[in-house]
Amino acid sequence: MPAEPQLFYVILAAIFGLLFGSFLNVCIYRLPRDLSVVAPRSFCPECGVQIAWYDNLPLVSYAILRGRCRYCDKPIGIRYFLVELTTAVLFALTVSEYGPTLPALKWAVFDAIMVALFWTDFEERILPDELTIGGILAGLIFSVFVSVPGFSEIWISGPATRSRSFTDAVIGGLILSIPIWALGWAYGRLRKRDALGLGDVKLLAAMGAFLGLENGLFALLLGAVTGSVLGLAYILWKRKDAASYELPFGSFLCFGAVIAPLIGRR
Repeated sequence: MPAEPQLFYVILAAIFGLLFGSFLNVCIYRLPRDLSVVAPRSFCPECGVQIAWYDNLPLVSYAILRGRCRYCDKPIGIRYFLVELTTAVLFALTVSEYGPTLPALKWAVFDAIMVALFWTDFEERILPDELTIGGILAGLIFSVFVSVPGFSEIWISGPATRSRSFTDAVIGGLILSIPIWALGWAYGRLRKRDALGLGDVKLLAAMGAFLGLENGLFALLLGAVTGSVLGLAYILWKRKDAASYELPFGSFLCFGAVIAPLIGRR
């Protein structure tokens, strides 16, 4: 594709990412609290005043208001800025890598789900079913139209088909989630405490459905290593009790998951 049209699509993806990131902020705050993401209009979580449209412009309003509510002057969490910026960057990178194609749409949807789950787990230690189960269903649907690499390439010869891709998505979700669930269950019975929540298991199933087994395992490995290193550093820095402190493992999984589609092709 010529450079100028490609650049146009990348910029358009970034703008759409900013707008969608603003909606993700609504989901991140409301889903863990069982609130509707449709109504009412965006409001300040501190004073409850509804936010005018000119105070809800992605990135711009945050900078103009210097990260504070216009009405109560309470600080607005940096998360709102970071979600919008991250979503815009991920959408732009996805379109830059895949072009304006159906695979790009698939990975943009996946990135949006992972960004939302990253922050709900980071802030609330919750992975909402609307995003995890919804992610599983979305991954399986996309697998019919966008090929998912997997083990079927080994034992079935011939060109890739929709049924093979769907099968690989199912296998990726099952193999990525069930063994981890079994290990967590066994550890929990042994130590008499929860080791891994079902939210993490459903997140892994969604990752497998989108990524397939190979890239899903890569994302799991990257998330586990990152979580171990950064988690241990945080525990030591804050002098937390390593035996009782609950790390947001889902957040680290989401980090690995958004990296895999960008570098997995290489």
